[in-house]
Amino acid sequence: MTLAKDWSAILKETNKNGGALSKASPDVMKGFSSLVGAVSRDGALDHKTKELMATAIAICVRCEGCIAYHVDGSIKAGATRDEVVETIAVAVEMGGGPSTVYGSEALEAFDQLSS
Repeated sequence: MTLAKDWSAILKETNKNGGALSKASPDVMKGFSSLVGAVSRDGALDHKTKELMATAIAICVRCEGCIAYHVDGSIKAGATRDEVVETIAVAVEMGGGPSTVYGSEALEAFDQLSS
């Protein structure tokens, strides 16, 4: 079976490029990493909900690396395929037609990265 996109490779490339940016601009990326850590912690919303929200936003802004990163984060936080499908539905509502394209890619990413 030929994959339309290799989401594992996209995730690996996103992480590799993020590491390179961290080396090139350590102060900025340290600040960004601190922000991510603060936002990701459980609060009024749990971490899984936040990852699903980030997935929806990634779809709406059409960022493949973000989709890979946050779909993977959603999986690691315990999200089910049904939860990701509902997340995609919210993104489609808010992002219109282009979100159907990137939403279908997010579902493909979930199926590849969770297997």
